[in-house]
Amino acid sequence: MPLFDRFFDDYFFRFYPSQGTAAGFHQYDTQLEDYSKPAVQRRIAVLHQFEREFEAVAQSDDRDLVLGKIRADLLELESIRQWEKNPDVYSSGPTSSIFGLMSRNFAPQPERLKSVIARERQLPQVLQNARANLSNPPHIYTEIAIEQLPGLVSFFEKDVPLAFNKVDDQKLLAEFHSSNQTVMDELKSYETFLKNDLLPRSKGDFRIGAQNYSKKLSYEEMVDLPLDQLLKVGYENLRHNQQWFQEVARQIDPKKTPRQILAELEHDHPAPDKLLDAFRNVLGGLQEFIVQHKIIDIPSPVQPILEETPPFERATTFASMDTPGPYEKVAKEAFFNVTLAEPDWPKQRIEEHMEAFNRGTIISTAIHEAYPGHYVQFLWMQRIPSKVRKLLGANSNAEGWAHYCEQMMLDEGYAGGDPKLRIGQLQDALLRNARYIVGIEMHTGKMTFDQAVEFFEKEGYQPRATGLVETKRGTADPTYLYYTLGKLQILKLREDYKKMRDKDYSLEEFHDSFMKQGFPPIRIVRHALLGDTGPLL
Repeated sequence: MPLFDRFFDDYFFRFYPSQGTAAGFHQYDTQLEDYSKPAVQRRIAVLHQFEREFEAVAQSDDRDLVLGKIRADLLELESIRQWEKNPDVYSSGPTSSIFGLMSRNFAPQPERLKSVIARERQLPQVLQNARANLSNPPHIYTEIAIEQLPGLVSFFEKDVPLAFNKVDDQKLLAEFHSSNQTVMDELKSYETFLKNDLLPRSKGDFRIGAQNYSKKLSYEEMVDLPLDQLLKVGYENLRHNQQWFQEVARQIDPKKTPRQILAELEHDHPAPDKLLDAFRNVLGGLQEFIVQHKIIDIPSPVQPILEETPPFERATTFASMDTPGPYEKVAKEAFFNVTLAEPDWPKQRIEEHMEAFNRGTIISTAIHEAYPGHYVQFLWMQRIPSKVRKLLGANSNAEGWAHYCEQMMLDEGYAGGDPKLRIGQLQDALLRNARYIVGIEMHTGKMTFDQAVEFFEKEGYQPRATGLVETKRGTADPTYLYYTLGKLQILKLREDYKKMRDKDYSLEEFHDSFMKQGFPPIRIVRHALLGDTGPLL
């Protein structure tokens, strides 16, 4: 068997069967990740063996992509060690695996329910592994896990049974009710363990440190700029966007401060129960504009399905795109998830949540998640011939592309230069600028958690509720600078490509050429489009 295929079969899907389900390989549907310490050691040994094998073969972009994945996973397992530090890994991880069996009708309900039962039966062991593995986690990690657990229990109580409401096999249903009840009981027991046992002794440090941070960026994103230079780039772009924001605010009303204008615009949002409708109304207009203005080829006219964010993702995300795997043969629909305000929240919290979905931000988010952002990139992925490119990629490409699109669409004239929409786009850009800086500063010990929340508020022009969610995310997602990092690399690549193509340049041709590469680090795209390995920024 070729080396690349062996890597996916003997490592990627063997140790991460939920990735197999997600990719569309349903022979893995009854398996769940082994979260035990011996399994971690086996992964490490297999990775070191593959690293030696891939180092011995001729250099190619696909080989470099796999080597980056191997080294990133080794860094995580051996040095960063979330498996020892993060209790949410053990509760939200398996829950996500079970959701993967529910979210698409790739097989009849009874068949998928059998797989759910098989995974549910393995979940109690995962929570036992958690008790054995967790060693002095950061306090914030344990707090987040506790915050997530009621939503997870509710997910098993309500959402999972609802997903299989057409099953009438009583024996199968009895098995499911038994396994499902056991999962709920075990999660409640885990919550008690976290609150009473683990939380009081959660005194660990979530910061990964400068050395691990640099390695993570190098392996995952192929960016090896020193952190002080990266910070300089990040601050320059933050100041540029703040200045731009102030100029646009003056166009709207020179008598008001940018903060006052932003506050007014934040109140321009739909009613909480009309949020999905507001997104739905935007999608068609975006599609039409892209076709008319020759922005990019859209491989399919089918729109994604709008729905509420699954419970286990609500604490850490406002909106996301959930696309089928590149090898899914049956259930090919994609879901655009939006986190709605909970009806039992206090009035002020509901209002703060809705401020993050003002009119400008709704359009910016629809561009990012759907047209021409994640959803369009997913549609292009169906055409990629390389298995490596279909399954492996970089956040700085996927998220960088989606974030780049927010600015590019308005630059190309979408919505006729409405300054209120530009303010929304810039507020989202400032949010990503803040992520960029907070991620580096917090994980290298130069910024505390509270200072990070304040940074999102003051420098990123975000509501406090957003700042809190974003900072929580940053504790476990240190390199979430990849949005701005990717956008800036794409903008530079576009300028360099334009110079090279000269009179033959067109925006559509650049975007189509970019898409044909899959979603690897921009360094690989740059090499393919320009034939060089010049500066990325």
